[in-house]
Amino acid sequence: MNKSYMNRPTYKQVLKRMFSLVEDTASHDEIRNRILSGGQITGTNMVVMICAIVIASVGLNTDSIAVIIGAMLISPLMGSILAIAFGTAFNDGDLAMKHALGFIMQIVFSVTAATIYFLLSPVKDPTDQIIARTHPGFFDVLIATFGGIAGIVGQTRSEKFNNIIPGVAIATALMPPLCTCGFSIANGEWKMLAGAAYLFAINAYFIYMSACIVLALLKIPRVNELDAKGWKKLKRKMIRNTLLVLLPMVAIFIHMIMTQ
Repeated sequence: MNKSYMNRPTYKQVLKRMFSLVEDTASHDEIRNRILSGGQITGTNMVVMICAIVIASVGLNTDSIAVIIGAMLISPLMGSILAIAFGTAFNDGDLAMKHALGFIMQIVFSVTAATIYFLLSPVKDPTDQIIARTHPGFFDVLIATFGGIAGIVGQTRSEKFNNIIPGVAIATALMPPLCTCGFSIANGEWKMLAGAAYLFAINAYFIYMSACIVLALLKIPRVNELDAKGWKKLKRKMIRNTLLVLLPMVAIFIHMIMTQ
């Protein structure tokens, strides 16, 4: 029998290689430096974030999709979420907490800046783009999940894909819900505030969760390795948190069915 035929890879091997995440992975040190640098809360990042939030607020206020997209392209929020995910996958609670606190600070400053803008804006009526950010649904979960996977895969390659993070930032739309929160606070629209805040929470959580899963599959070295009991506890915690995040959506869906 022809030896070249014997050495030919099987379809299973071809498919496995086609979807492999480990073949072109960057070194663990490079992954760490790349992700954590993207999650730094520095003067530059904070200034860019405030600029992004004001631009997005103007876009929402004027119903301009192009302006909103421009704001999402320059927003640094995605980097913080991936840094928190890395701290979790690295099993370093202090690192994850450090970036989580930085992320909370970004949220506070973003909502504050948006609130100030909408207080000063003469346009008080909600536009279609604002209303669209107050009704989260299951499709938002899918977008955030697959966006998180794409984002962390792009950040962990040996050759960084610079076009992935901006694309994920546009698809998952982290910035507009925060701007909508600012609009809601400025105009006393508390129901809209709840919807926008929930949309942001869905996007942030499922980006984080999917990034954690990919980093675990890549076997990122941990500060302290988890034993079987530790892994079981971590899985239960992630399942519990996921159910808690999805619970309001299930309640909304049941309410819609019952009121039809």
